[in-house]
Amino acid sequence: MRKNLFSLEGRLALVTGSGQGIGLALAKGLAEHGAAVVLNGRDRARVEGAATGLRETGLVAHVSTFDVTDQKAVEHDVARIEAEIGPIEILVNNAGVQFRSPLDEFPEEEWERLFRTNVTGTFHVAKAVARRMIPRGRGKIINVGSVNSELARQTIAPYSATKGAIRNLTRGMCADWARHGLQINALAPGYFRTELNRALVENAEFSDWLEKRTPARRWGDVDELVGAAVFLASDGSSFVNGHTLYVDGGITASI
Repeated sequence: MRKNLFSLEGRLALVTGSGQGIGLALAKGLAEHGAAVVLNGRDRARVEGAATGLRETGLVAHVSTFDVTDQKAVEHDVARIEAEIGPIEILVNNAGVQFRSPLDEFPEEEWERLFRTNVTGTFHVAKAVARRMIPRGRGKIINVGSVNSELARQTIAPYSATKGAIRNLTRGMCADWARHGLQINALAPGYFRTELNRALVENAEFSDWLEKRTPARRWGDVDELVGAAVFLASDGSSFVNGHTLYVDGGITASI
């Protein structure tokens, strides 16, 4: 009998930035497909609350509240997770921040914060986890990009630059680590209804523009990211490497 290619039974997944929104939806989806998950974020109360919510539905959830921008904290907590909970077989690098401003007025400190969190943070966590996956000869790393890995929009040029970096960092990780049995891919969401996007969702002019610009003619629901994440985390993607999978209702496919 052919095994279930998309089962995550018996695997441990670390999902950064998973106290709410897309990160929590991805963690929940992985857990529903059999993985034990480690939720991460800087706000312990929020992450603990999210983990409690998953446990109340019968899912296995742990908590780790390191800051992805702190390399020593990352290394410490990844080592602790592996020692106390088990080997991390799936990593979802979702932690990220956003800041909007006209580019000619963009604050230097926000530029630095965006790159420190969105790019350097991804590198810190991937490196700490990959160093442990490599001797085991297997592992899945999913870096969360964006449609802005491919496109740009006014007032978010630095954010787009960070997400473009994620696309190519994913390719670079593949170039270095695929030979060790790791699959490293990026998941790139389009525009989804989340708490962080509430202002855009409630902006009638923006929502009207977005729905006309998107072939699917609507915002995405975060649950619609789960299938792609499960695919990239499972044996079903065993020869998919260095790829960026856009889940965006077709926005990157049309003009």
